[in-house]
Amino acid sequence: MRHRPSLWRLPRLWPALTLLGLFSLSACDLAPAYQPPHYIVPASWHGEGLFHDAAPQSVALRSDWWTQFGDTQLNTLENQATSNNADLQAASERFLQARAMVKEARSDLLPHFGIAFGSSDNKSSADRLFRYKGPITATDEFYSGLASWEPDIWSAIRNKVRAQKSFAQEQEDRYAAARLSLQAEVASDYFALRGLDAQMAIYQQSISYYEQALHVTQTRLSNMDATGIDVARAQNQLYMTQAHQLEVQAQRDVMEHAIAVLVNEQPSTFHIVPADTLNNAEPLVPAGVPSELLERRPDIAAAEREMAQANRSIGIARAAFYPHLFFSANGGFDSNGFNLANLANSMWAYGASVSMPLFQGGLRQAQLQHSWSVYRETLDHYRVTVLSAFQDVENGLSVTARLRMENARLKQAVKAAQQSQTLTMTLYKGGADSYLDALIAQVNTLDARIDQVQVQTHALQSTVALYRAVGGGWHATL
Repeated sequence: MRHRPSLWRLPRLWPALTLLGLFSLSACDLAPAYQPPHYIVPASWHGEGLFHDAAPQSVALRSDWWTQFGDTQLNTLENQATSNNADLQAASERFLQARAMVKEARSDLLPHFGIAFGSSDNKSSADRLFRYKGPITATDEFYSGLASWEPDIWSAIRNKVRAQKSFAQEQEDRYAAARLSLQAEVASDYFALRGLDAQMAIYQQSISYYEQALHVTQTRLSNMDATGIDVARAQNQLYMTQAHQLEVQAQRDVMEHAIAVLVNEQPSTFHIVPADTLNNAEPLVPAGVPSELLERRPDIAAAEREMAQANRSIGIARAAFYPHLFFSANGGFDSNGFNLANLANSMWAYGASVSMPLFQGGLRQAQLQHSWSVYRETLDHYRVTVLSAFQDVENGLSVTARLRMENARLKQAVKAAQQSQTLTMTLYKGGADSYLDALIAQVNTLDARIDQVQVQTHALQSTVALYRAVGGGWHATL
C-alpha cells in the first residue's frame, strides 16, 4: 500500500514546479517573425549589363581582386594598407567591441553568483542617551554567498542577445565595407599616380622635341630662311609645355602623399618610383546574377542586419507590458567572534519579487511605436541600399565600356597625330611648309597623347569602381 504524501510536504515541491513552469514560459518570444526581404529583380536589363540568367561561371571574383591588374607595386601597397591603415584598424576594434557586447548581454540569461566577506570593530559612546546595559565595543565577522536570477519569461533578454549579435554582424559587415573601400581607394589613387607619371613622360618627350624644333627655327632664322615669329612661337610652345610639366609634378606629389597616408607612412619619406608608361592590364569583371550582388555587397548585408536588430527591439518593447520575476538568495555565517563555522551562527535569506508597471503615462506604448517606426525605417534604408547597389553596377558597366572604346579611338588619333607631326616638321625643314602648320601638328599631338593617357587612367579607375560596386570578392556569412 502506497503512502499518500502529507500536505506539509507539498510546499517543498512548489519551487521546483515554479521553475519548471518558468522554463516552459521562457519560449514565449514576443518579437515578430523575421525574414530578410527578397526583392525580385528582372533577369535581363535594358542594354548590355552585368546581370544575366543564372549559369555556371568559369571565373569567380577573388578577394584579392587587385592582383588582376598585374602590378607588383599595387599588390605591395594593398597588403600594406590592409595591415596598417589606422581607420581600418579602428573599424576592426568596433567589431571586437560589438562581439564583447554579445557576451555581456548573454550573461543575463544565467544566474549570477558571488561571495562577500568582511570584518568590523565597533565602539559606542558611553555617554549616549538611552544607553543600554552592555558592552560598548563589539566585533563582527561574516562571509556569505550571493545568488540572483531573472527568468527570461518573455524572451526580453534573448531578444537583446539576438539584437546584439545582429549588431556585431553589422559591425563585421561595416569592417568589410571599410576594407573594400580602402582597397579601392588605394588602387584608384595608384592608377591616378601612374597616369600622372605617364603624362610626365609625355611632357618630357615633347619638351625634348620642342627644344630640337626651337633649335631648327633659330638655325633657319640665322640663315634668313625663317622669321622671328617662328622662333617666338617655338619658344612659347616650349615654355608652356615646361610649365604644364611642373603642374603635373605638383599633382603627382599630392597623390603620392595621399597614398602614403592610406598605407600609414610618413608623406615626407614615402616615395614610389615613377614609371614612364601606363601599361596595366584592364581585367574584365566576371558577370553574375542580381542575387549574387546582394551577397557580395557588405553594405547591403549591414543594412539587413540593421533590420534584424530593429525586429528584436520590438520584442523587447512588447516584453515591458508583462510582469517580470526576479529571484535572489543570500546565505553564510555571521558572528561577533572568529567562531564562524558554527551552525548557530548561520544566516540565510531568499525570496522572489514580481514587478509590473501599471501606469507610466503612455511610456511603454510610445516605446513600442518607436520600435516599429525604427524597423520600418531600416526596411526603407535596405531598399534604397539595394537599388543604389544596382545603380552603381550599371553606372560602372556603362562608364567602363565607353571609356575603353574611347581609349581605343584615342590611340588611333595619337598615331595619326604623330604621323602628321613628323610630316609637317619634315616639310618645314625642307622649306616646303610654314612653321605654323608644324606648330599646330605639335599641339594636336601633345593634346592627343595627354587625352589618351587620361582616358586610360579613368578606364582603370572605373574598373576599380566596378570591382567595388560588385563587392569585390567578399561574401556575407551570417
